[in-house]
Amino acid sequence: MTQKNNNNSHQESDKDEKRQFNTIGLIGKYADPSVGDALVSLHEYFLSKDRNVLLDDSTAAVFSDPIFSSEVEVVSKTQLGQRSDLIIIVGGDGTFLSAARSLVGFGVPLLGINLGHLGFLVDLCAIDVHLELDRIRDGEYSEENRFLIISEIERDGDYFGGGNAFNDVVIHKTDVARMIEIETYIDDKFMHSMHADGLIISTPTGSTAYSLSGGGPILYPSLNVMELVPICPHTMSNRPVVISGDSEIDIVVSDRFSTQAQVTYDGQINFTLKPGDHVKIMRHPKYITVLHPKSYDYFNILRAKLHWGEKLRN
Repeated sequence: MTQKNNNNSHQESDKDEKRQFNTIGLIGKYADPSVGDALVSLHEYFLSKDRNVLLDDSTAAVFSDPIFSSEVEVVSKTQLGQRSDLIIIVGGDGTFLSAARSLVGFGVPLLGINLGHLGFLVDLCAIDVHLELDRIRDGEYSEENRFLIISEIERDGDYFGGGNAFNDVVIHKTDVARMIEIETYIDDKFMHSMHADGLIISTPTGSTAYSLSGGGPILYPSLNVMELVPICPHTMSNRPVVISGDSEIDIVVSDRFSTQAQVTYDGQINFTLKPGDHVKIMRHPKYITVLHPKSYDYFNILRAKLHWGEKLRN
């Protein structure tokens, strides 16, 4: 893998020239017809504002309202990314992760709407979403560029497989009572060898997911860093490490053990690994733009999701 230059700022931004949202793409929680009411409501709202609406074909496949289906144009993910000015994702963080991996190359901003459970990525509530959408149409929103990581699996010197991850890439064991041995290299420099249940390589977005349960730090989303978090290491001196987001990581599965391993992307896609395989990881060259309401506060999300205490003084 070759490191690509990054000329894209990944800081939060409130741009002077706001976007025009004329064509809206809709994605619903996969295989869940219960998102239907929210999708119909969004469709009616945007039609009332003279906006075009496109519906993701995977979402349409599980949604059977004949009136809605006849009125909305159903398109593929590729068409959704090419034609939309804004894509709204209705569901949970898992749906958002999947959409981000599919749409990272198109440059279209994403907006997440939850169905009652606040997420780290889906921070608009469906109950009062129309009021927030009015504000967003009027330019009252903030943009935040977040990066994904891209991974390639190399076997016997050839490309074997790979994928993108918005949260994390995880190398982990498949045998219940066995550890795996891996070697880690950062920018071609040997870092360590480790016996463990696995290793999490996380983006700042993913620092509040699996890596958090493994003892990794919470990383502010705009940081250009990645973290490596061991899963149940045999030696307690193996601790989480934060490295530059510009680095390239190479994980080598030891050929001294026959224990089977897997690599998993965002907990949703996986490949089986063999001894001697290399898993190479780097920052994706493209960013995902996430839209938030003007009132968005990352620390408020952390307090709500992680049940942190309130301020002691007014």
